[in-house]
Amino acid sequence: MRLMLTAAAAALVAAPLAADDHAADLETVLAADLRDDDRARDRYRNPAETLAFFEVTPDMTVAEYGPGGGWYTRVLAPYLLPAGKYMAFDQDSDGREYRDRAQEARAKGWTERFKQNVAEGLGVEADSVTAFEIDEMPEGIEGTVDRVLIFRSMHGLNIGNSADDVLKAARRMLKDDGMVGVVQHRAPEGASYDDYGARQRGYMRKQDVVAIFEANGFELAAESEINANPNDPADWEGGVWTLPPVLRYGDQDRAKYLAIGESDRMTLLFRKAR
Repeated sequence: MRLMLTAAAAALVAAPLAADDHAADLETVLAADLRDDDRARDRYRNPAETLAFFEVTPDMTVAEYGPGGGWYTRVLAPYLLPAGKYMAFDQDSDGREYRDRAQEARAKGWTERFKQNVAEGLGVEADSVTAFEIDEMPEGIEGTVDRVLIFRSMHGLNIGNSADDVLKAARRMLKDDGMVGVVQHRAPEGASYDDYGARQRGYMRKQDVVAIFEANGFELAAESEINANPNDPADWEGGVWTLPPVLRYGDQDRAKYLAIGESDRMTLLFRKAR
């Protein structure tokens, strides 16, 4: 992950923000130099509109599941850390299967590596960065989180039978009025579970996402078309990875896939069911 602080981002870390500065400060974060390599995807991922829909404000405590390459981390961390709190979490690395020892070593070293990368980018001590696996949730976090955010990861949790464990952990860490924001590649209308649930294509049916959350004590509070892409038929034999940013077929039909853009996505907000 590349997390480099510019003067603008450093100022965000150094000075606490007022809640009514929300829009202007998020705009500053999105325009910062550390996002130069990320900004081309903004038109597909719509970070300002997405975070507004999830009702994220800079004084909140926000936990991001599985930050991966850090695209949203480079938005959330400098936005939240001045007045709120950003943390990252992932599933239990001991409960997963690996292709080889190298993959296992990368997975099990994620927590320390993530802390160090974020600390270097924000100019803070690694010990001040919160990152953990769900079986090692630090004391004092339960019941303190305003938002849990899950970006484009539900398909992996579903196919790996890990969604229940992660959502149970999310429910534990959330405040009573806390919510979970989800962005997920969306299967076509009328798609079968055999094609888009039992089989990994990256896309999921909305009803399956909702059912997983309901089974874990959540209810759908709101949904948005912010991240929809009507140009994506979402029926690629090679799955969502056919499209950018992966472009799994390389130069084959590259112009076609670039013209379509990133995947069609549902944007869902869940709250704790009583």
